[in-house]
Amino acid sequence: MEKSQNREGGRATYDDASDTESYESDPESDLEKAQYTRRKPSARFQPRDTPSAYSSSSRETSGSNQHLLSTSPNKRKSTFYFYKIPPRVVRYMNWALLSTMIIIAICLIRASYTSSRQVEMGTVEKSAPKPPPWEAFSFLKRYHGGIRTLLPKKINTPEYPHDQQVMLNISVTKQEIKPLPKSVPYDPYPLAEEGYAKKQECFLDAPETVKVPRVHYYPGVVKGFPEAVMGSHEVLGLRDDICFDRFGRLGPYGYGYSVKRGGTGAGLHGDREGADDLWEGPGSMTEVDYSSIEWVKAQAACAAKNAGRFHPIEKPGEYLFLDLTADGKQASQKSSMEAQPSLVEDDSVIGKRDEPEVPTAGPNETVTEPATVQKKVTLLPRTAILIRTWWDFHYTAEDVIYLRSLIAELSLLSGGEFAVHFLVHVRDDNVPIWADRKIYNRILENALPVEFRGMGTLWSERQMGLIYGGIQESFFRDLPVHGVYRSTFMPVQYFSHQHPEYDFVWNWEMDVRYTGHWYHFFDQIRKWTKAQPRKGLWERNGRFYIPSVHGSWEDFKQMVRVQTEMGTDSPNNIWSGLKSSTGGSIPGSRTAQAKSDKSIWGPEPPPDVLTNQNDEQPPTSYEKDKYQWGVGEEADLITFNPLFDPDGTTWFFTDDITGYNTTSSLPPRRAAITTTSRLSKRLLTLMHRETVLKRHTMFSEMWPASVSLHHGLKAVYAPHPMYIDRDWPPSYLAAVMNGGRNGASGGART
Repeated sequence: MEKSQNREGGRATYDDASDTESYESDPESDLEKAQYTRRKPSARFQPRDTPSAYSSSSRETSGSNQHLLSTSPNKRKSTFYFYKIPPRVVRYMNWALLSTMIIIAICLIRASYTSSRQVEMGTVEKSAPKPPPWEAFSFLKRYHGGIRTLLPKKINTPEYPHDQQVMLNISVTKQEIKPLPKSVPYDPYPLAEEGYAKKQECFLDAPETVKVPRVHYYPGVVKGFPEAVMGSHEVLGLRDDICFDRFGRLGPYGYGYSVKRGGTGAGLHGDREGADDLWEGPGSMTEVDYSSIEWVKAQAACAAKNAGRFHPIEKPGEYLFLDLTADGKQASQKSSMEAQPSLVEDDSVIGKRDEPEVPTAGPNETVTEPATVQKKVTLLPRTAILIRTWWDFHYTAEDVIYLRSLIAELSLLSGGEFAVHFLVHVRDDNVPIWADRKIYNRILENALPVEFRGMGTLWSERQMGLIYGGIQESFFRDLPVHGVYRSTFMPVQYFSHQHPEYDFVWNWEMDVRYTGHWYHFFDQIRKWTKAQPRKGLWERNGRFYIPSVHGSWEDFKQMVRVQTEMGTDSPNNIWSGLKSSTGGSIPGSRTAQAKSDKSIWGPEPPPDVLTNQNDEQPPTSYEKDKYQWGVGEEADLITFNPLFDPDGTTWFFTDDITGYNTTSSLPPRRAAITTTSRLSKRLLTLMHRETVLKRHTMFSEMWPASVSLHHGLKAVYAPHPMYIDRDWPPSYLAAVMNGGRNGASGGART
């Protein structure tokens, strides 16, 4: 038997299998190995390396050695192996795990970006904040006492404001409830005066058979009715000894009777106490069928009948593209070119109107007529009420009643002193309203209720961009500079430019309401602002007047003078001492200020203001004036909120200034919240020229007041009476409303 031994791997190899068979055939040669070699081991369990000692020489050794080194198959423990996952499945699982991790990472990055943007924009949802302090104040209860509890104003004890720590508990006993009183017509219009042309009565229809109905009022006030907390009836000359109910105030304009009879259908259900007496009995009114009324014709007829009360003026020509008319007429191009005033920087145009053929005079001035008429007539100013609306505005029954009251009380019953006009915003710049007259008329007709058709003028932001071209576009707050939000007065400026017959223009919002009589309110506001002196005017304009805290109007004037000249210890002035001594800058302010304020006396122009505009200068120094300059002068700007200084405040729009040189400092400016205001033709002309020639403009609520400040015009805040529904402590209310610098409004931080 041949065998060979391979030494390279340390193992023995056999040339053939006969050797193994020889071992099995000779059991007596080695009994211990006989059992081991009787069964061939599986290749799975065969050791890879056989020790060199396991060789043929082991046959001569003792069998006990092999017994100790080997293990019998019957005694070996079984080895268990788990299922091996196929590689393809493992790859899929790895890809799924990797994809999940990538998606989670993307979600985390997205959430982090969204959270940071919310923090920047201030839209992070937080826990509900604590309610404001004023919500803890109790509600007032005597606003709705009923007309059966009326009593004279002199003996009334108002529920608010009061000096007690606890709100007055005013109650009404059964014995105090009176029978239903009778309302009476209200007539606030002045009687014919010497030197004025007589007012001609106006009607609602062409045959002059339908008279304009009068509103009704009740003498006295409801028991415990609160006083106005801000502003004053007494100061402005407004009546506070009468009251209106909804039927007496709105009934003349369609409230309280059905649509079938020409009303609005509102007020037909619920409590109707006092409604029946309004249309029955002596002194009652008649129901007007407004379904057949054309307000444009009634207003035009009234203006024609009373034309002698106003100075005549030639209306300039009209372009189709630039025109802002409602009658659909178009003048020839030649006449239009001749009638248009020049836009050259010449002071001869500002503050003057075209001279007519006959002698004329300005508002409330005296004119001598030709020799054929030997008397002097005082001509009245004419005012336009511009109702700001848009082409798809939805007019409710209440809106219609409100508009009827404006036209009837301000235009028809006044003899044409006011002309109500709709300034309609076409919000879609792609509608070709300037390309075709038919499109213009169709859009205008669809924009207004049937009874108001013919009283409107269309305008668009694209039109303003063409008229006032060249203005630097900043997209402040992502809004265009020619947009209605930032430049509300651009269409008003151009309307005045196209309609010089109006001495004054009221910019009137659709959401303004007044519980009293419109003419009485407008007329008293005009008279009071006309009587205001210019000395200390800008300083008084910047504060709310609260009679229960400030006392009389004279006390208020002196308080404002002291606050302006001496300053206050208000927390808003904590940086003033540091700034005045070091010349540093106050956070939020762009100009240097000491503790006291500089009184405005005359024009306050910025360096790049439009010059040669014949700005009015003070006749004397501030110290020598005895509150005389400005008395009897019509106000160029009238607002219903204080004219505060936005410099150094947290008001968001304080920097919305376009066209001015702001490298060193911002121009001086003033602002009044809300754009409801009266503007003179002189002010609107200056605003128009500043925009056209200098490319200047500001945010809507800042623009008219700032131009008035720059050119020395007379601007007045009218402290009209305002009511609140909660029991605010008056001193706390004054601190909140006049929480700015040196007791001014505006919430200044400096």
